[in-house]
Amino acid sequence: MIDLIGLSVGYPGRPAPVLADVNLSIDEGDLVLVAGRTGTGKSTLLGTVNGLVPRFTGGTMRGAVTVAGRSTVDHAARDMADLVGFVGQDPLAGFVTDVVEEEIAYGMEQLGIAPDAMRKRVEETLDTMGIADLRRRSLRSLSGGQQQRVAIAAVLAAQPQVLVLDEPTSALDPTAASDVLAAIGALVWDAGLTVVLAEHRLERVMKQVDQVLWLPGDGRAEFGPPAEVLAHADVVPPLAQLSRAIGWAQVPLSVRDARRRVGREHVEPSVIEHEPAPVGPTTVRARGLSVSYGPVVALDGIDIDLTAGQVTALMGRNGAGKSTLLWALQGGRRSTGELTVAGADPRRLGARAARRLVTLVPQTAADLLYLPTVAAECAQADEDAGAAPGATRALLERLGMDLPSRTDPRDLSEGQRLGLVLAIQLSAGAGVLLLDEPTRGLDYEAKHQLRTMLRALAADGATVLVSTHDVEFAAGVSDRTVMMADAQIVADGPSREVCAASPSFAPQLARVFAPRPVLTLDDIDWASVRAVRS
Repeated sequence: MIDLIGLSVGYPGRPAPVLADVNLSIDEGDLVLVAGRTGTGKSTLLGTVNGLVPRFTGGTMRGAVTVAGRSTVDHAARDMADLVGFVGQDPLAGFVTDVVEEEIAYGMEQLGIAPDAMRKRVEETLDTMGIADLRRRSLRSLSGGQQQRVAIAAVLAAQPQVLVLDEPTSALDPTAASDVLAAIGALVWDAGLTVVLAEHRLERVMKQVDQVLWLPGDGRAEFGPPAEVLAHADVVPPLAQLSRAIGWAQVPLSVRDARRRVGREHVEPSVIEHEPAPVGPTTVRARGLSVSYGPVVALDGIDIDLTAGQVTALMGRNGAGKSTLLWALQGGRRSTGELTVAGADPRRLGARAARRLVTLVPQTAADLLYLPTVAAECAQADEDAGAAPGATRALLERLGMDLPSRTDPRDLSEGQRLGLVLAIQLSAGAGVLLLDEPTRGLDYEAKHQLRTMLRALAADGATVLVSTHDVEFAAGVSDRTVMMADAQIVADGPSREVCAASPSFAPQLARVFAPRPVLTLDDIDWASVRAVRS
């Protein structure tokens, strides 16, 4: 179905090509996972499948890419639209209408599909993606996860033969991600759809894929069965970490396979009892905090306390009210109820004064970067915060980021940009840090760096609240987990108890070793494992 023949892609200013002489074939009806660290060329490779690269990205391309015999060199992206459906990382940037059902119908209109057939496909696609209740909603009123599902639905409605997805579950909660991937899997198995997707959270998709295409970052591409490729790739999901720790040659692709192997080999680890983080004074106190958007209740009488020195994970379904809660605690939403942050109500302060108490890193952190160099961003942050020159740069270095001063922030990796935004937001000296989905677009190493940063800030006395759908990240970084549903808090307690008790939000290792209270590899006494296996 898809053939890459001697494919090489390079960009000006890069000494080596992103992709170098790649040769491979993807069979019809295969589900292929493209894996690799940030910046290794995943999006570039996906863009070659429908001709977006290099026409709309710049750079040079050698070799050929054919889809069902149609060459992307000889056919523009618009001429591939009936054959290849493409969903990029930022759904909102790709929308061309204002309302959900209009967006789903738009692509079919451009392909000249009859109105009766369009109406039927719109209904079928709404049901397939589980978004029928959103049909008349404004696209801009949706959560990031809801927007992502609409973007996939808009492409699926045109019934392409090939579906290309760039980070399709990055904004989805675990349940929604499972639903979307199940729907895509059903189309692969039942309709013969060929799917190529790039994903950083490999644990979500690895059990479903037929092949893995790993990009090490040196221009090469390694293509093969998931269990073999993931055993030595530099992107290491939890089950691959477990395999390497125990010494398995092949990676189990599902929790079921891992549990069976653990039982068969009598891997019975002792669990390390970690000392709970010391609880500091209460820095954030909310009582009856409520937010409404017209008839929609986004926060319904929230009571919550946050303490210094603690990292709290905020989790729940898309649309549960997590982002609204963060903005309300920051004072950036019209809310009712009591709110104090470090003894003051940020709603009654000016923006600059409020920023000295509490700061927020939004979902699209890069939107806060607008100057041409790292040095300019740091200098502006110093000025805005009234801090001494060099204060933001010092914060950046304390966070473990050594970024070249003359580099354009747009040329940084996602993890580096996030680190820069963190330093900028912290430059005002706020003791409370709120982060909204900070791991979107981050590979495993970048998430490890972010986890280290947040733990260090908490150790220095900061109060950290992280809204995330990434259950593995939450398990590794948080002391406490707060679960939201339907604008209310439904669970609140130590992460080890709240996460492990949830069938949807439990990390993979908690499921592998249940009922033992294991969340991450750091919870396991590996000396006991080696003793049992010997």
